Amino acid sequence: MTMRAIRTIGDPVLRTPAEQITTFDTELRNLVTDLMDTLLGAPGRAGVAAPQIGISAQVFVYDADGHRGHLVNPTLDLSDDTEDDDEGCLSIPGLYFPTRRARHATAHGLDQHGQPVTITGNGFLARALQHETDHLRGRLYVDTLHGDTRRRALREIRAGRYHSRPR
Repeated sequence: MTMRAIRTIGDPVLRTPAEQITTFDTELRNLVTDLMDTLLGAPGRAGVAAPQIGISAQVFVYDADGHRGHLVNPTLDLSDDTEDDDEGCLSIPGLYFPTRRARHATAHGLDQHGQPVTITGNGFLARALQHETDHLRGRLYVDTLHGDTRRRALREIRAGRYHSRPR
């Protein structure tokens, strides 16, 4: 079991769009295994994206609402109806803010062998799919916040003295 260190806000890899995966080989399968070990190695985790462990690759793993798996090079189809719910991130530990997300999401991508995968979810699973896909685009959930909530989040992040060293 290989638990990888999670990069925190301030690390440039979290703000850089990840590279699309074009080779489906042992290296990718090892990355998926490391991501899953990192996800399952601590309680309460719903997903981990490759940039969170310092790797610029469009792949993430998830474990939400009884669904567990991985997606490579994902795209999302989102519903128009939304919901606000508290959201947090391993890369901004200890902070949670009400975040608006689509209530329903369908993610299309590939598995570690290059085979097509589609997963559809509502509620928490839909939120996890959106959150992890955002990581692959160089976005954090706090980037989606608005108004007073965004100002409060940014104040708390600055007060938290986050830095670019992995945790």
